[in-house]
Amino acid sequence: MRLARRTLFWKIYLTLLASLFGVAFAMGSLWWALGESPRQRWETLQARLAPQIEALGRAPEGAEAEGEVQRIGDALGADLALYDESGGLIAARGRRAVLLGRDRPGPSMHWVMRVSLAQGRTLLASFPPPRRNRIAAIAVLALLVAAGIGLAAFPVTARLTRQLERLRAGVARWGDGDLGARMDERGNDEVAAVARTFNLAAARVDGLLASQRTLLANASHELRSPLARLRLAIDLWDGDPSGPARREILRNLAELDALVEEILLSSRLDHARTAPRSGLDRTGSVDLLGLAAEEAARGGAEIEGEAVSVTGDEVLLRRLLRNLIENGATHGRPPVRVAVAPEGGAAVVVVSDAGPGIAPAERERVFEPFYRPRGRDEAAGGWGLGLALVRQIAERHGGSAACEAAAGGGSRFVVRLPREA
Repeated sequence: MRLARRTLFWKIYLTLLASLFGVAFAMGSLWWALGESPRQRWETLQARLAPQIEALGRAPEGAEAEGEVQRIGDALGADLALYDESGGLIAARGRRAVLLGRDRPGPSMHWVMRVSLAQGRTLLASFPPPRRNRIAAIAVLALLVAAGIGLAAFPVTARLTRQLERLRAGVARWGDGDLGARMDERGNDEVAAVARTFNLAAARVDGLLASQRTLLANASHELRSPLARLRLAIDLWDGDPSGPARREILRNLAELDALVEEILLSSRLDHARTAPRSGLDRTGSVDLLGLAAEEAARGGAEIEGEAVSVTGDEVLLRRLLRNLIENGATHGRPPVRVAVAPEGGAAVVVVSDAGPGIAPAERERVFEPFYRPRGRDEAAGGWGLGLALVRQIAERHGGSAACEAAAGGGSRFVVRLPREA
C-alpha cells in the first residue's frame, strides 16, 4: 500500500530519469559523431587493409609506391604520406600541409594517424572533420531527442497539474463556505491520498458544525419554555404592576427572548449558508427605501435616500435594518441616520450615528458574535448577535456588510446588496 501511494513520486522520478538518459544518449551520439568516428573508421579500415598497408613498407620507391598510396588513400577516404627512415617523402595523396600539422582549418582540426612500417618507413593518414551536413543531421537528432522527451513528459505533467488544479478548486470552494464540497479521490498517488485525507477532515468539520447548530437550536428551543413560564408568573404577580422590579424583570426577559430568537435565526442562516440563492424563503421584490423608512420611524432614526428595490426575503432584510438602527441607538449617540441609494448595480444602505466611533482595529471584529471591545465594562455589554446577523443576512442575499470610517466621527455601517434586475 505504501508503494502504491508513492506513484506520484515514481512518475516524477522516472520521467526525470528517462530525460537524463535521453540527454546522455544524445550527447554520447554527438560526441561519437564528432570525436570518435574518425578514429573508429581508421581502426576498422586499417584492420581490413592491413596487408596492403604492410606492403607499403616493402614497396619500391617510385610509381609502384605512388599507386599503392593512392589506392589505400581512396579506400580510407584520407590524405596519406609515406616517408622513409630519414624522413624523406616517398609518395603522397592529398595535402601534405595537413599531414605535417601546418594546416589550420579552424576549430575543426584534421585527425592524423601514424603507422610504423617495415624498413623504418612511416605512414601518416589524415581524416577531414565531419562535413556540415553531418553536423546538421546530428543537431536535428538532438532536437528530435529533446522533442521526444518533452512529448513523453507532457502527459505526466498535464495529468499531475490537472489533479492539483482540481484539488485547489475544491479546497477553494470549501474555503468559500461550500462545506459540502469534496475532492475527487480517484487514483493511488499522493494527490489522491491528500484528497481522501481532506474529505475525511471536511466531513468531521461538517459534522462538528452540524452538531453545534443542532445544540444551539435545541438549547434555544428549550429556553423558550422557562422564559414563557417566567413571563406568565410575572403577569400573575400580585405586586405593583408598574413597579421598577417588575419592569426590570420584564426588560431582562425581553432581552433573553430576543437573544433566543437571534440564536435561532443565526443557526438557520448558517445551516442554509451553502444553499442556492433561489432557495431563499419568501423571496420577492423588496422596496428597500420603504422598508428602511418603516424601521427608521420605529427606531427614531432619520431617513433619506432614493427609491431602490432588491430581490430578497423582506423579513430578513427588515431584521438587518432594525439591527443596524438599534446598534446605532445602543452603542452610539443620536442622531442615527439611515441613507438608501442606488450605486451602480448595487443598493447601498448606510447607517451612521454621532457616537464615539469604532477603532479601526475593531471594525471587522464587531461582526463576530458576542464580541466585546477591549476596555468596555461588562455592564455596557458587547455587540451580541445583532451585527453578526447583519453580515449573515447581507451575504445570504449576495451582498456585504462593513464598518467604515466616518468623516465627522461616530460609526458608519455600509451594506451593499445586488439591485433587482
